[in-house]
Amino acid sequence: MISFEEARSTILSSVNVCGVERVPLLDAVGRILAEDVTAPWNMPLWDNSAMDGYAVRSADCSKIPCQLVVTGFLPAGARADGVTVEAGSAVRIMTGAPTPFGCDAVVPVEETDDGQQLVTLNEMVEKGQHLRLCGEDVQAGSAFVRAGALIRPPEVNMLATFGMAMVPVYRRPVVAILSTGDELIELGKTPGPGEIINSNALSLAAAVRETGAIPRIIGIARDNLGSHRELLLEGLKADVLITSAGVSAGDCDFVRDVLEELGARQLFWKVGVKPGGPTAFALHGAIPVFSLPGNPVSTMMTFEEFARPALLKMMGHQRVLRPLFKAVLCEEVRKKAGKVQIVRVRLERDGKRWLASSAGNQQTAILKTMVDAAALAILPADSTVFAAGEEVDVHFYGSHIDLI
Repeated sequence: MISFEEARSTILSSVNVCGVERVPLLDAVGRILAEDVTAPWNMPLWDNSAMDGYAVRSADCSKIPCQLVVTGFLPAGARADGVTVEAGSAVRIMTGAPTPFGCDAVVPVEETDDGQQLVTLNEMVEKGQHLRLCGEDVQAGSAFVRAGALIRPPEVNMLATFGMAMVPVYRRPVVAILSTGDELIELGKTPGPGEIINSNALSLAAAVRETGAIPRIIGIARDNLGSHRELLLEGLKADVLITSAGVSAGDCDFVRDVLEELGARQLFWKVGVKPGGPTAFALHGAIPVFSLPGNPVSTMMTFEEFARPALLKMMGHQRVLRPLFKAVLCEEVRKKAGKVQIVRVRLERDGKRWLASSAGNQQTAILKTMVDAAALAILPADSTVFAAGEEVDVHFYGSHIDLI
């Protein structure tokens, strides 16, 4: 049995970033840029006005109030060719319009009397005010978004500004999801005696999709070698294979044996973590194979701590682990030494502190506690008693923006 930390390190050192593909700009949202993108032109393309107002020569405006002759008008989208701000004059200008020759400042309309033929300026004018200069945001030839960047709406805006209709991103891995066990039936059927709906496949598919990868549910392997061989072979056609159940030491736990028969190299089996001890990880060539426990709580927790970071790394993410932060326990927690224990907790704010309280019964058969949990507390292997009021490491589980 290896430690929780060793298991995670082994996994992350064994998986590789997927290949690169070019996708339409909107399809790149939430994905990782695979190459530096350089600007084909300056932004702004030309000197332009940052305000609706008047293009002026600051030297004409040394005494306030001052009056200037309005000699022209430049709306957004106009060209400034042949337009000049002569001494003692001003050109009416709109936001985004190119600044005319001679202009070294723009006076906002609200600082004037809004005159049409003659305009009176009521505020001091500083040279360079309210001008957006050519290339001051991005210069032609410079990298304006770097490889490894997460593509968000600001990146989309920047990429679109430079005409980038197709974007190089890391490929999303296809993740095959296989459940095992004769007791399982598919969603839509009513379970009879001894039957259980195959909820693990759907929760895993949801978790895979949440990372940005592509889930592919391939069915249920029945408790015989032939069914396991057939479906595991099918799963190994994907970029990643995740199985649930059938990985322990029972008479019908065939997953590890069949994977070995098919040429998979097992890197570990059993991890010092509770819940989720009977977790295995193998490689079939370069294909990662996660064999997770069958208990739904253990399945979700081991996906969260082991498979999720690996999928994020494969999609080019630089930060693959959820950030830990400190929370104060509201009640005492006891555990056995030797294993990391993961506790499902609720969170609430108390001034600048987070308070963590149990989300409910921590037995792995109690699924509702996962629903009620906002976060997971990671209790180190070498400690046994955590007193109320003690700080522990916690990370969010899922998306809980409402708590932040």
